[in-house]
Amino acid sequence: MARRLAPEVNAGSMADIAFLLLIFFLVSTTIQTDYGISRRLPPPPDEIQPSALVKEKNLFRVEVNQLNELFVEKKPMSLKDLKAAAIAFLDNGGGIGKESCEYCKGAHNPKSSDNPSKAIISLVNSRETSYETYIAVQNELVAAYAELRDREAQRLYGMSFGLMKDHFNDPNYSGNKENLKTQIEEIRSLFPEKLSEAEPVTASL
Repeated sequence: MARRLAPEVNAGSMADIAFLLLIFFLVSTTIQTDYGISRRLPPPPDEIQPSALVKEKNLFRVEVNQLNELFVEKKPMSLKDLKAAAIAFLDNGGGIGKESCEYCKGAHNPKSSDNPSKAIISLVNSRETSYETYIAVQNELVAAYAELRDREAQRLYGMSFGLMKDHFNDPNYSGNKENLKTQIEEIRSLFPEKLSEAEPVTASL
């Protein structure tokens, strides 16, 4: 009696099928990306510049210690009050003459910042500060700049600064992008983001 052979399976196309499935999953799979805080480092100077002197009243000191406690100008402060305090400092307009600020709506306290272009926020955190607290403080400070820029954009151009940026980044925007870019730069110049982050310090208990 003849021996019966088992039927063979043609596996020649299995490699092609596996390759197509691999391409399909690569194209259709969404890869989760971690986002950080966007910061632009200043360009290196062309030549060595002498140290710029900053008036004490133009410096807004924000510190976070190893216990995640917030201090503003050496005084304890709640995180929910930080944005308002930063706005009051940036929008103070205490300068006179060439350093005055016509669009500032603050208290015009001569003991606080002269104008937004001179105002610097200095953030110092401990090495033991938690990442969550660091991010929360950063968000409040950036939100202070955003609120002031929105106010001036509404006053000058009738739309928020955030909407202006959205239009500029929208490839389907039908308006004049060159004109919009000039307006965005003007708003940024009114309230330039001067947020200085010093190297973290080691806490001493």
